[in-house]
Parts: sequence; structure tokens; C-alpha cells
Amino acid sequence: MLCSMTGYGDASYQSDDLQVGIELRSVNNRYLKVVLRAAEPYNLLEPEYEKVIRRIVRRGTLQVHLRCKRQFAPQDFQINAVALKSYLEQLRRFADDLKLRDRGEVLLGQALALPGVVPEPGNASLNLEEEWPLLEKVLEEALGRLQTMRQEEGRAMAQELLLHRDQIRSQLAQIRDRAPTVSVAYRDRLLERVRGLLAELDVRIDRADLIKEVSIFAERSDIAEEVVRLSSHLDQFQEIMNEPESTGRKLEFLTQEMFREANTIGSKAGEVEISRHVVEIKGTLEKIRELVQNIE
Repeated sequence: MLCSMTGYGDASYQSDDLQVGIELRSVNNRYLKVVLRAAEPYNLLEPEYEKVIRRIVRRGTLQVHLRCKRQFAPQDFQINAVALKSYLEQLRRFADDLKLRDRGEVLLGQALALPGVVPEPGNASLNLEEEWPLLEKVLEEALGRLQTMRQEEGRAMAQELLLHRDQIRSQLAQIRDRAPTVSVAYRDRLLERVRGLLAELDVRIDRADLIKEVSIFAERSDIAEEVVRLSSHLDQFQEIMNEPESTGRKLEFLTQEMFREANTIGSKAGEVEISRHVVEIKGTLEKIRELVQNIE
């Protein structure tokens, strides 16, 4: 089953003391890249998030937005008494050295604003190992919704790819029908030209030489092998689409090979009608290439 690399999924959890929200956005990338946007200390969980995501997602840039809002308890708001005492003692010594009037309330107010005296509530008491199972569950729910959206888009892309494949088949069938007439048309044109020259110059030409020339052209312009290979690639294209694993890279490579065969057909055939069909095939292949670049 085809799966698109672009999609969106979200999930949330809420209790009396905690609110968690996770949003996932994925875009194209040749490889898997996970970017976690979260406040401290939750940003430290990026490796754990990537492990969970890799179980499901194979390719693409995945942006993870994590929001956590906690209802703090009174005990979460605590002053660092050791740091406060150290700051006050230092401030008093400076005040004595400079013979400044020591007003305790002023020093206390200034000391409370110093780093480490009043830490952010709750961060010190957070235990990421204990909270991770809950965060993992919310992440898996968001991943499920992301994957549903990616698979739905993948099904729509599969239908469009098969439509393009059938269009190429139709053009290739017309090339196959037209190919045998290329040598005959070249023989007739060559014979007509030779007859014109013979009439003007009053000379003769060996019939064997004429046959040899036509044979050389027929060999150079023979596209039967390329037509067979391109037809085989079209069959293989659908087989790869039906594979359960990630198929994007295989389809990209196969599309490149089909371009190669189409170019060879156009250059070898050297015939206007076939060239028109080749142009149509290459235009359709370009549409296929744009689509498969978004397949996981």
C-alpha cells in the first residue's frame, strides 16, 4: 500500500494536574528526520520520540510539537535556602566593606531575584522516566491519525499513478504498431530517391547495395527491445506499488529507467509519429516522477 510522506496528526490528554498536547506534521525528505519542539526538560526526550516514530514512519521530515501544562501544588514553590543564605552573607560583607547601611529587607528583595534562589516551579520535581509512558501513549495516538491521513493520500496517489501508467501503455501500444512500418517507409523513400538520382545521372545501382543500406537502417532503428523493456517496467511498476513496505525509492528508480527507455526509443526510431508518442510518454512520466517523490 502506498503511503504519502505528507500528513498531520494530533492527540491530547488531560487530567486534574496535567494537560498534554502533541501535533505531528510531516513533509517530504529522502530520509527520516525528527524535530521535537518542546519546553525544558521535555526537549530531552527527542531520542525516545524518534524511536517510537521509526516504528511506523520510514521517510520524511517529522515535526513534533509537544505542549505540557501542569497544575502545580503548593510544595512545588520552594526557595533555595542554601543559595539565598549564601547570597545574603556575601551582600552583607560587601555592604560592610563599603560602609553601606544594611537594610535587611532591601538585601532580601535583591537576593530573591538572583539566579537559583527561586527556581521554576516543578522542574526540579519532574521525573521524565515516570511521565514517559503517558507521553508515549499520546504520541502513538497522534501517529495513528497521521498515518491514517498519509495512507488516504497514498490511495488517491495510487489511483492517479495507475491512470498515468495506462496512458503510457496506450502510447506504447501505438508505437509497437507503428514500429514495423518505419523500415518499410525508409526503404520506399530511399528507393524513390535513388530512382531520381539514377534518372538524372544515368547510372545503375546494385540491388544488393540497396538492400544492405535498408538492412543497416532497420537494425539501427529497431526499437523492439526498448519497447519490451518499457512494457516490462510498467508491469513492475504496479507490482512495486502493491508491496507492503516503503516503495518510494524503488518507484523513483523505476521511473528513471522508464525515462531512459523512452529517450532511446525516440532517438532510435527517428520517425515523426513515434516521436509524438514518445513526447506524450515523457510528459506522463514527468507527472509520475512528481508523484513518487512524495511517496514514502
